[in-house]
Amino acid sequence: MDQQHRTCTAFIDGAFFTSGPQPQVALEVKAAIGQGGTRQILVFDDGSGRVLDLDLSGSDQEIVARLRPAAAEGAKTPGRPKLGVVAREVTLLPRHWEWLGSQPGGASVSLRKLVEAARAANGGRDRVRLAQQAADRFMMAMLGDQPGYEEASRALYAGDRERFDAITQPWPADLRDHAKRIAGPAFMTEASSDAA
Repeated sequence: MDQQHRTCTAFIDGAFFTSGPQPQVALEVKAAIGQGGTRQILVFDDGSGRVLDLDLSGSDQEIVARLRPAAAEGAKTPGRPKLGVVAREVTLLPRHWEWLGSQPGGASVSLRKLVEAARAANGGRDRVRLAQQAADRFMMAMLGDQPGYEEASRALYAGDRERFDAITQPWPADLRDHAKRIAGPAFMTEASSDAA
């Protein structure tokens, strides 16, 4: 997911503050900081569970511009940016290049088809894995010292929603609810996640 469409969630002193697209959250966090007072503000990427280090220097327009993807700013990049195509290096053995070169449409078309087929075949499992990792990163950062954290993490990776919900029930509500929200896809069955 590109930066323009990624969402994140901010917490101030362990309480929910705001959630939404990165530019919106960045401006709201900047305004909160401007109000003064010593506060701990942490912003988490909703897709990865990682803490974001937002550069809040400069004007609001400068902040928003920094959060825009480079292609949207008209930067000259290899590939076909208007179509979302990005050029990157791929290292393969000579026999792989030979096979790709012999395919209709050449190497790029063949690689795109292979990636799309793998995404279709593994999409549900990938969504489950990414949700588990994101929720666990968030829980480790914000809830790692809570009673039952390790058991909750095991329930998350086991796909046991009932146990996860029971263990996390006594945790601080804002943090618990966010962990449950980003963990949601981790509890989908393989059949339902493949259909999604």
